[in-house]
Formats: sequence, structure tokens, C-alpha cells
Amino acid sequence: MIEEVVMLRHGRTNYNLTRRLQGQIDVPLDIVGQWQADQTGLALAGRYYWAKVSRLAAQPELIAQPGPEAAERSSIDEYRDAPAARKRMVVVSSDLFRAVQTAHAFADILGLQVHPDARLRERSFGAWEGMTREQIKAVDAAAYASWKHHTGGELAYGVESRRALGERGVRALREILADPTYADETPTTLMLVGHGSWIIATISELLGIDPDGMNALGSMRNACWSRLKVRYTVNGEPAPAPLWELVEHNQAPQIANLADWENGPDELRGPDMPAWSPIAW
Repeated sequence: MIEEVVMLRHGRTNYNLTRRLQGQIDVPLDIVGQWQADQTGLALAGRYYWAKVSRLAAQPELIAQPGPEAAERSSIDEYRDAPAARKRMVVVSSDLFRAVQTAHAFADILGLQVHPDARLRERSFGAWEGMTREQIKAVDAAAYASWKHHTGGELAYGVESRRALGERGVRALREILADPTYADETPTTLMLVGHGSWIIATISELLGIDPDGMNALGSMRNACWSRLKVRYTVNGEPAPAPLWELVEHNQAPQIANLADWENGPDELRGPDMPAWSPIAW
């Protein structure tokens, strides 16, 4: 049974850096985005180290063993008897490459599989995909202003609405929760690796927050995560639908407070790489 859901946004891409709307265009992480993904992957792998123990308890043939001259063998029972053996971690990623790269930065450390899933794809930005905000304003300043004020002007260009996006995300999440693969009694943490707009819209829909309201959750930083607890009962009685508690939002690894998270360390930035700057709405 899935009791915890972590939603992790992918690391930076060149489209993020140059302020182009990616939507469902498939682009890879840039060098700073890979660094972000690796730093977050290390931090989360440390937090969820138990998932490696769980995997080895289930596949003891993967436990490293010494040569025949060693005094004793690595204990399989230590892994099987650990409380971690009775838990499970599942990693599901958007099938877009930037998300898959970010997922592997975490999952590979722990030896976990990454399951690509098109249901986690980013918001579709229709005819605006690949465009900068300046280009959009040049084409239709009124539609841009309406998008900025959450009044739907972007819909005329085939952009997926925030409401539809949130509903799509919640539908995917409920389908995963109901998957018989995870419906047994094993306490399960679900790691979803995807995209900023998808994460914000999905959490908003889960918590009953108006996705078009100006008082909203804001945006997700690259390679940051939010974490939700899932409850299935109230006072010991089954709830009609899973209940959600947001316990972390837009969290980053500690290094993000010590370094320039959006631009990365100096050693990674070539002379022609522009500096990242916040969006000026």
C-alpha cells in the first residue's frame, strides 16, 4: 500500500535557462541540471537508504560476497531481518528524457528500477511550446497577459488548462495507487519524477486549491521535491477516497543553501553560458 508520495522535478535544461516553454518537447538536462539532479539524488538516496536494503533482502543473490578464503560470508539474514525488508520503494518517471535522467540520478544509487510513464508528462503548451515569453507577447500580448493573470487566454493556442492538468495528474496518481502491484500490505513510498507545472497542478487538485487562483503554491525549483502522506482511514474507518497531507514542499538538498543552485558551481559554467535569472512577470 502506498503511504507516501514524493514528487521530484527534473533538473535544469537549456530551455529552462533560456526561458523557453518546454511543455512536452523532449530535451535533456544541461550540465548544471545534471549537477542538480546528482546533488538531489545523493541527498534523497541518503534519506531513503533503506530502499537499497529492501531490494537486497528481496534479491539476496545481489549481496556482495567475499572470496573463498574469507573467514565468513556476508549475512543474508541481516538483510532479511532488517525492518527495511518489509518496506518498498517504487520510482516512476515521466517518459520525457529530462525526467528519466533525474530519476536515474536517484534510483541508480540504490539499485532501483525506473518505470517511465507518459501519464506524468508536463503540461502541454500547444502552439507556445519552444517559445520565449517575449516571443509570445510579440504574437499576442493580450493572451500573454491573460495567462499571467490566470484567466485562460493561453487556451486559444491549444495550451492545456491548469485544471485539466491537475485532473490528469490526480487521475494518474489514483491509478497508480490502485495498481494491484502495490495494493498489498507492504508500506510503500512512491517516488514520482516529473515536471514543475504537473506537480503544482496535481498537488493543488489533491488539496482542493484553485489551480487558477493567484494565491497558489507557486512554482517548483529545478530538482526540488514535495512530499505527501496518504491516509486511507479516519478514526479507524475506511475513507471514501485517499486523504492527503502535504508535509514538505519545494524542498532542496542542503547544498542549495550553500551554492548558487540555479547557476551551478563555477567549474561547470563555460564562458558563453548565460546566467540564470528569475522570471520577470
